[in-house]
Amino acid sequence: MEGSTMGVYVGVRKRKWGKWVSEIREPGKKTRIWLGSFETPEMAAAAYDVAAFHLRGCKARLNFPELVEGFPKPASSQPEDVRLAAHQAAMGFKPPAEGVPGAGLRPVRIGLSPNQIQAINETPMDSPNKMWMELAATTLLLREPPLMICEDMMELEDWEEIQDDSIWDF
Repeated sequence: MEGSTMGVYVGVRKRKWGKWVSEIREPGKKTRIWLGSFETPEMAAAAYDVAAFHLRGCKARLNFPELVEGFPKPASSQPEDVRLAAHQAAMGFKPPAEGVPGAGLRPVRIGLSPNQIQAINETPMDSPNKMWMELAATTLLLREPPLMICEDMMELEDWEEIQDDSIWDF
């Protein structure tokens, strides 16, 4: 899509002069919130994700659903607050400045909690099986809720009932 004005990301388009822009329509209104003009499509996509998740919740179509929990949250639904949080998220995707080592790098979220990392570091390496058993037990105790919870998601009790049904019972 090199010559295209449309990006591969939701809510992002490319201007003729090469900048990537993002905006989002306010729910229930005809107005849009201008999120900004950015150097890369990823920056514009991150900005869009912040606004979309804030305005539409877990039903929003996101570009980086795995990162949305780590993005800044707008203080309110006022366009200025949404734009500020969107800009902060976009800066996390800013490409490194030439000649400046480490510029533009951002922290990466890993899938383990601090307690799980501590358990791994404190476990002796002489017994890998024991280490994995303890890690599994710790994981069950420390399991965090899903990143996004929607009200229309199935309850655990409903899932247990479905699991009890067998295709051979019909």
